[in-house]
Amino acid sequence: MISGHTQLIAHLGVPTESFKAPMIYNPYFEARGIDTVVVPMGCEVADFPAFMPLVARLRNFAGALITMPHKVAVVPLLDEVSTAVRVCGACNAVRRDPDGRLIGDMFDGEGFTRGVLRKGRQIAGASALVVGTGGVGSAIAASLAGAGAARLGLCDINAASADRLAASLRAAYPALQVETGNSDPAGWQIVVNATPMGMQEGDPMPVEIARIDPASFVGEVVMKREETAFLAAAKARGCLTQIGTDMLFEQIPAYLEFFGYPSTTAEDLRALATIRY
Repeated sequence: MISGHTQLIAHLGVPTESFKAPMIYNPYFEARGIDTVVVPMGCEVADFPAFMPLVARLRNFAGALITMPHKVAVVPLLDEVSTAVRVCGACNAVRRDPDGRLIGDMFDGEGFTRGVLRKGRQIAGASALVVGTGGVGSAIAASLAGAGAARLGLCDINAASADRLAASLRAAYPALQVETGNSDPAGWQIVVNATPMGMQEGDPMPVEIARIDPASFVGEVVMKREETAFLAAAKARGCLTQIGTDMLFEQIPAYLEFFGYPSTTAEDLRALATIRY
């Protein structure tokens, strides 16, 4: 029940139809008696720079979840950011401190890597190809590097984006081997689709499926459907896969701690969630 005491977590992005976080957070808050709700807000790109500072001034603003396409655009609007945000240049969580300053952090990468490790795959010393170097792709690449990956491949239709991320990663992790500009998945132990391809029926594959090694771990960030055509094709080749919502479940405990709420486990969240596609 929403009341005048209810705290608001704004979920900012477009299109909201693909959002799954409200169906995880809200059942958890209700079950634990926490008077907070996550509300999808379909803020357009042109409106975001003005809207974000204003929504954060609401008295009952508890924080914001930032998703596509605002993860990069939000960074200049913040007063303080984490190391993860500085490395990848993107942010997916914002809170307001007691002085009214906006503090940003990034948990996409942590959610992805936790999922990989929980499924029994090793990241330390491994090679990984990340296709898409926007907000979520940058975060995943940064987290893979932080978890000890030895070699990273970065590819994006915007070559400058991949090059910028590569430079940032090399500066933060001098021993890391970073390559850009090639989306060929052959030879990579971990392959990640961090692009929007797969949100719509008939979208092209982000990489050539036949070139993926059946022993590779293949991950996805698209959450509009449980299993995209890309993941289904990778699974058919024998690959171990990770759906987009796995990343979400794994990162939410870190989000809760960031916002100052009691934390939980991915298993607890799955038991309470009411996800619909």
